[in-house]
Amino acid sequence: MTVPPDRHYLVDLQVSAERISQVRRIVAAHLRHWGLDLHVRPVCRAAEELLTNVQRHVGDDSGCVVELRWTGRHLTVSVADSDSRMPRLLDGGGGGLSRVMALSDSWGTCRTTDGKVVWFTRYAETPCTVGLLPQKPRPGGRTYLGSPAPELV
Repeated sequence: MTVPPDRHYLVDLQVSAERISQVRRIVAAHLRHWGLDLHVRPVCRAAEELLTNVQRHVGDDSGCVVELRWTGRHLTVSVADSDSRMPRLLDGGGGGLSRVMALSDSWGTCRTTDGKVVWFTRYAETPCTVGLLPQKPRPGGRTYLGSPAPELV
């Protein structure tokens, strides 16, 4: 499926604590721009976990690529790095992939020719904006929401 360019973001970066917080703010800005305000906190937290895992297990200043794709229905966040070691879900852990799993609808890993990709998805339907419809003025000059103007006797 082709994702419109305004619903796709990709950044190539060197992982560091400072850069992780910058990417978190960038991800939040894109989600808000797309109208996905309710997803900002969980998506940023899960993306931060993936980037922290790269920093912790691959090393500081390791290169990786963060990609966001929103189809209007599903949001996918992926982090690709050059380490071929596949991540593991640890028992009893409160962070890492356990946290990603708790914050997402699905997640997974995939080997690539250059290393691996770790991704997660969240159901994120296009937000509906409901505005009030303008009402026509009623005879007599008063407008009452949802009911006709009362009769004056």
